[in-house]
Amino acid sequence: MRSGFNTIVLLVILLLLDLYVFMAIRAIFNGSSARVRGFVFGGYWGISALVILTIALLPYLNWQEWPANARSYVLTIIFGLVFAKMLAAVFLLLDDARRGIQWIISRFSAGGGDAVATNAISRSKFLSQMALVLGGGMFATLVYGLSNKYNYRVHKMKLAFKNLPPAFKGLRIVQISDIHSGSLTNKEAVVKGVELINAQKADIILFTGDLVNDRATEMDNLMEVFSQVKAPMGVYSTLGNHDYGDYYAWPDRDANGFSAQRNENLERLKAVHGELGWKLLMNEHVTLERGGQQIGLLGIENWSSMSRFPKYGDMKKAYAGAAHLPFKILMSHDPTHWDAQVRTEYPDIDLMLAGHTHGMQFGVEIPGFKWSPARFIYKEWAGLYKEGDQRLYVNRGFGFLGYPGRVGILPEITVIELT
Repeated sequence: MRSGFNTIVLLVILLLLDLYVFMAIRAIFNGSSARVRGFVFGGYWGISALVILTIALLPYLNWQEWPANARSYVLTIIFGLVFAKMLAAVFLLLDDARRGIQWIISRFSAGGGDAVATNAISRSKFLSQMALVLGGGMFATLVYGLSNKYNYRVHKMKLAFKNLPPAFKGLRIVQISDIHSGSLTNKEAVVKGVELINAQKADIILFTGDLVNDRATEMDNLMEVFSQVKAPMGVYSTLGNHDYGDYYAWPDRDANGFSAQRNENLERLKAVHGELGWKLLMNEHVTLERGGQQIGLLGIENWSSMSRFPKYGDMKKAYAGAAHLPFKILMSHDPTHWDAQVRTEYPDIDLMLAGHTHGMQFGVEIPGFKWSPARFIYKEWAGLYKEGDQRLYVNRGFGFLGYPGRVGILPEITVIELT
């Protein structure tokens, strides 16, 4: 009952938003021919009605069983249109507020109240056009971003550490994260991404979680592709929040939230890592040896400081027996773990590698400047961060989730050389 009421409220809000934006469209095309007005108005309300109808019928369309690609594109179109209208509405509201203030002032001004008020009632054509241009531009940007989802970028850097054993200087680490195999529908493009990973000639490859969106079966068609990810010192991996299947509506889930199918899915996913030839670290560490010297590699299950994400990680367990190692790398999916526990309780973790944010798959990155809405949620959301002698690197993700595209924040393969 509550869910149905929420849907009705959402539909009413969307209808009001459509009406508000339509007033600006009507004002702009008021002087156009009847044919042009009919085409524009009919197109606007036809698309708006289709969006509202789709949202209203989603509970009855067996939505979760749709192909992932179809779900992603439908969501992108709906979100893009609604967000574009919301952006336009912000500017229209500013204009209405300006005119409202102008009208109030006119009522208290001696002598020209009526003339100003009459003037104020007509919407500012310039601001209306600006609002629609910005809204339409946002939608066009999201559509353009659909072509970037497999546009992999290699980010290279050298990181110097005073306590790094000499034998490990020059160690070449490739980090990948957030594959989200259930979203990857272009196998040929993914093969090229894997070839690009291997072309970096890594000594070791580290994967920091979210191999799937929900289910282990998402990997069935990609096993032979990702099994080609190889490095002389091995491929190590961890789990991310999506790997546990917590966001999937398992049909056998009981009133307490227990699902045997969910648990079976998780065990199968762990086995998938092994079949790929990857060593899955589950709250544990391994000792890496090179030239007779050692460093530690720790990997924990998902650990987040945000309550909406699962916290299965156990740093105490992973760290046990590693204190004597002179240099330590931690693989932890969620970057909020760094500030919440790693820096405060484990100051001898030299480098933490994370993913999770995807950089929101939307933003701006140019030399000397980067911005994304992700910064309003995560303090560390993409790239390299440093506090004292400790470093955190947040990978932007190899795959994508939800929005099947990337704007500005492109899929990433990270290459870190230790010096």
